[in-house]
Amino acid sequence: MKILNHVPIPELYVSYESAQKLKVEAGEMPSWDLSPRQICDLELLMNGGFNPLKGFLSEEDYDGVVENMRLADGTIWPMPITLDVSQDFADGLNVGQDIALRDQEGVILAILSVTDRWTPNKAREAEQVFGADDDAHPAVNYLHNVAEPVYLGGPITGIQQPVHYDFKMRRDTPNELRAYFRKVGWRRVVAFQTRNPLHRAHQELTFRAAKEAQANLLIHPVVGLTKPGDVDHFTRVRCYEAVLDKYPAATTTMSLLNLAMRMAGPREAVWHGLIRRNHGCTHMIIGRDHAGPGKNSAGEDFYGPYDAQDLFRAHQDEVGIEMVDFKHMVYVQERAQYEPADEVVDGATVLNISGTELRRRLREGLEIPEWFSFPEVVEQLRTRYPPRAQQGFTVFFTGLSGSGKSTVANALMVKLMEMGGRPVTLLDGDIVRKNLSSELGFSKAHRDLNIRRIGYVASEITKNGGIAICAPIAPYATTRRAVREDVEMFGAFVEIHVATSLEECERRDRKGLYKLAREGKIKEFTGISDPYDVPAEPELRLDTENAEVDHCAHQVLLKLEQMGLVAG
Repeated sequence: MKILNHVPIPELYVSYESAQKLKVEAGEMPSWDLSPRQICDLELLMNGGFNPLKGFLSEEDYDGVVENMRLADGTIWPMPITLDVSQDFADGLNVGQDIALRDQEGVILAILSVTDRWTPNKAREAEQVFGADDDAHPAVNYLHNVAEPVYLGGPITGIQQPVHYDFKMRRDTPNELRAYFRKVGWRRVVAFQTRNPLHRAHQELTFRAAKEAQANLLIHPVVGLTKPGDVDHFTRVRCYEAVLDKYPAATTTMSLLNLAMRMAGPREAVWHGLIRRNHGCTHMIIGRDHAGPGKNSAGEDFYGPYDAQDLFRAHQDEVGIEMVDFKHMVYVQERAQYEPADEVVDGATVLNISGTELRRRLREGLEIPEWFSFPEVVEQLRTRYPPRAQQGFTVFFTGLSGSGKSTVANALMVKLMEMGGRPVTLLDGDIVRKNLSSELGFSKAHRDLNIRRIGYVASEITKNGGIAICAPIAPYATTRRAVREDVEMFGAFVEIHVATSLEECERRDRKGLYKLAREGKIKEFTGISDPYDVPAEPELRLDTENAEVDHCAHQVLLKLEQMGLVAG
């Protein structure tokens, strides 16, 4: 394999002088404010990380990528890189027009010359790219429930790169890494892709991979967007920095990659290979179930454990980077060292701690043995994840109007305040409508926006160590899932379905709303003229029909105790 990492690769930026001139011109253009995922994509387009792409995919390129992992000219490229925009914005554009792309502060990063505008078949994209049109896959959920409906394609003119205020010295463009490899004389470089903190098993497998490939090691963690629920990148980078001195400085370096992962398994592995080739690497470690998102709706893994390795191996010559098999490393007690699982002798005592078990030990403040992880890493994780009884959390009641959500939520609030230890905030539906959402009506879009606002406030309370109690109707499963993901970045989310029947709610009808809905005087009323998605797997289901309020609140308290969120 020829050495690829000595030659600079094309970037899409213009010169500083041209950029200043274009900024002024771009101020007059229609502009689109990029989402966090779009900013990640744009950065890697502009700096050459997505080479040979020259912009967001045209419809013809998109079709080729979705159907057979190839651009229209036949070049291998497995992941659709598209700019999704709202219908209203797309309707105001003409093909051939230039638009300004801005970050979330309004800074102009690039100009897109629109060559294509189309409404994609998202179900087809999900089937082909992710293997199933199943909302349990985070990227499929994003595709259907977060991404906008219209795609724009066309070449990019880069004006300036997105600003990062964190870990500046650890961030390198592809050409900066190539120049570094050139300077230190590294001709063979193996990349290690990770979205998790490094433990001793990772160190052992990266040592072995570098030795096997006779290559230097690039630890190249993703700090853009990973899987919902992952450890935040600030904590992870502190963990990486804490163990970097365990590696030989002359043969190892670390750089951060601002990539928005899709968790697309086999296709993602090939995509990661192309990105690492662009960053000057010659080899890459591909793991078991590389970039897999976990379980599908049927409770089975989305991808087979070796699907990613098989697809990568089939395309590695064309990608231009060689695969190094990820060895599953286990700790052998008798030998006091890590060894590949398939080389362990019969009868040996194998010790292992799964990710789930690690999270449990952190949550409950239990010991994490030194054979598993470095004390420096454990210290960082314990700072970020104190025992659950010291963390903030959100209790989210959902149910029909009149089901008793607010009454039970109020009782729970009083019980938690009696216990003390953490501030408690009640975000009741009516209170929020008055103080946060007074301008909103009751259309589906407005009800969704109201719930997202509640979720945002709850996530902030949770992040800062408080307890948020929410009691909206929250009829839509998709919106509840989005709120769960917002909150779970910072602490536990406890969904309580107040499962009072429609008949009982209508019989109570304290506010007279059901009567008005039956008469057609209230449109889109949950349970009458608008659906309520019954939660499939709430943490707790309450029946308030034949139970005292105090008993119901106590059931919630017992659940919180069982989950370790309040001390028994």
